[in-house]
Amino acid sequence: MGVGTNTLGYGDDAVDRAVLDVIAKGNMSTLNCPEEVWLAEKLIELHPFAEMVRFARSGGEANAVAIRIARAAAGREKVAVCGYHGWHDWYLAANLADDQLSGHLLPGLEPRGVPRDLKGSIYPFNYNRFDELQAIVDQHEIGVIKMEVIRSGEPQDGFLQKVRDLATKRGIVLIFDECTSGFRQSYGGIHKLYGVEPDVAVFGKALGNGYAVTAIAGRRSVMEAAQATFISSTFWTERIGVAAGLKTLERMDNVKSWDVITQAGLYARKGWERLASKHDLQIEISGIPALSSFSFKSGNNLAFKTLISQEMLKKGYLATNVLYACTHHTHTVLDQYLDGLDSVFSLISDCQNGRNVEDLLEGPLCASGFKRLN
Repeated sequence: MGVGTNTLGYGDDAVDRAVLDVIAKGNMSTLNCPEEVWLAEKLIELHPFAEMVRFARSGGEANAVAIRIARAAAGREKVAVCGYHGWHDWYLAANLADDQLSGHLLPGLEPRGVPRDLKGSIYPFNYNRFDELQAIVDQHEIGVIKMEVIRSGEPQDGFLQKVRDLATKRGIVLIFDECTSGFRQSYGGIHKLYGVEPDVAVFGKALGNGYAVTAIAGRRSVMEAAQATFISSTFWTERIGVAAGLKTLERMDNVKSWDVITQAGLYARKGWERLASKHDLQIEISGIPALSSFSFKSGNNLAFKTLISQEMLKKGYLATNVLYACTHHTHTVLDQYLDGLDSVFSLISDCQNGRNVEDLLEGPLCASGFKRLN
């Protein structure tokens, strides 16, 4: 579903009409357009900790903006990270020291082209490993902690609150990257479900239902540091993204999309489990319900994943082992998908019982380097 953007489905009529309206009236302006102000007000309403908002167009850009502002506010440059935060130099610099991002879903990313002088500026820690973060903060002058609120599993032993308390105690700016998790399990950031507030939150993907808009929302004490540094873009005053964002939030609220896609994800997960049991396969399911994935407990997992894509394409489905749920994933749609997947699981079961999976593949294995996209 558009790399996770279209939670309302492709081509939502209401969102598209809002975009076409601003195109007809003129999509570009020199000053900030009114839709930007209205969208900022709405995001602040949904996230009481936030007092100011800055908009961008892509998730990587928004995360880079957030880091620039947070470093300026903290007065310290070193960053502790947990999760995936884009392709920019500041993040990939972690791999200048022994491929440290391998534990963050991104094995094998080469930091070629990243200035080596950035080595030692980024320190990754693993999710639910507060001891790792504590050690990083004790050993280095950390100014920013940047993390995804949740991805594969739930926070354990008060993990998020411990991070919040540590950041507060040490004067560290805490950023929650909600580009992926935002608006999938709650009306706003998923951090609202855990009662832990960041200093800054970054939103993207689902915010514009396929139109390019991302947002950096934060406390005034942090966001005002943007005036002491420099961030700018010609197209930040372009109206399409923010107009789409406004209408998307309205549509989400009307249909309670976060509830609908959560239930769709849970339904698909039960279907995967049923098929696995039927064909005597062992699978492991992870992720939040609306962004669920499964993997086979087998050394041939990558080959099986490739086989799913190959065989499901023949049935008319662009599918792998991941479901980005949308509001149009009804039980009828999902049942049809699961019926198609049934025969593929049967093939995989045959392979577990001696058939050579490589004989079934009609092309190369899918890439394993960027696990979030393959």
